[in-house]
Amino acid sequence: MEYHPSLFVGFTLLVALLMFFDLRLFLRGPHVVGLRDAGVRYAAWVSLAALFNIGLFVWLGREKGLEFLTGYIVELSLSVDNIFVWLIILSYFRVPPEYRQKVLFLGIIGAVIMRGLFIAVGVTLLNLFGWVIYIFGAFLIYTGIKLALRNETEVNLEQNPVLKLTRRFLPVTEEYQGQHFFVRQKGSLLATPLFMVLIVVEVSDIVFAVDSIPAILAITRDPFIVWTSNVFAILGLRALFFLVAGALVHFRYLNIGLAVVLSFIGFKMLISDIYHVPTTASLVGVVGILGVTILASYLTARNEVDAS
Repeated sequence: MEYHPSLFVGFTLLVALLMFFDLRLFLRGPHVVGLRDAGVRYAAWVSLAALFNIGLFVWLGREKGLEFLTGYIVELSLSVDNIFVWLIILSYFRVPPEYRQKVLFLGIIGAVIMRGLFIAVGVTLLNLFGWVIYIFGAFLIYTGIKLALRNETEVNLEQNPVLKLTRRFLPVTEEYQGQHFFVRQKGSLLATPLFMVLIVVEVSDIVFAVDSIPAILAITRDPFIVWTSNVFAILGLRALFFLVAGALVHFRYLNIGLAVVLSFIGFKMLISDIYHVPTTASLVGVVGILGVTILASYLTARNEVDAS
């Protein structure tokens, strides 16, 4: 389906306006984000996504509406793993709770930009070289297997090559300097640890974009649906982080669930020339897998509590 470029520009400007409104309304200097505040914000982002989805059902029809809904759920589920990595990063660098919001806000901006670039490259490759879909499919299955086998709970971020390179050329202060990323001391411009955290967050966003874009392209190759579903899933991440970060440790089967989702989508890409999996079936499959994962995690945790 062909879209006028102004549609992409208009949507992107709307997103920029929403983020500016979010910035002015909620990023009021250093403060700890409470559960109520995070819940209200996340409900607002989900409501906007739902209204947009309804508009797609009315404007473009059932199939496009289902593609957006499936893509949104897939991207949202993959984003939960992104939140877990953010939690590790912020905890590792001991970022004070009142400074986390600013880092994650800028991280979201970087994620939106990275997704836009990856979407443009991914759609172009699929349009020019149809066989690339098999590479994407195999990559998703490989990522799913790797995710299922992952068992580390701590990451040695000091060995991050980007972080090591940055510290090699940029002097860093020993302590946090409020919400500042750079400070001037004795005539020299120094980066703060908060800037180092921002770099690691942005690098993690790039890594997750590599996984998520092939996943959404297995649902639809419509660039507008791919772009909008990705953006709406990303926009609520910061609020979702403060809402569920503390509870993520109880989702013990999260990696298994996400691994199955990625493998399912990858398999769908590999057989795309033989059989087209209906969007409705994809939606039911993804929701079912995630539902079983959450239920199994809950039941296991409850049984352990009862046993103790």
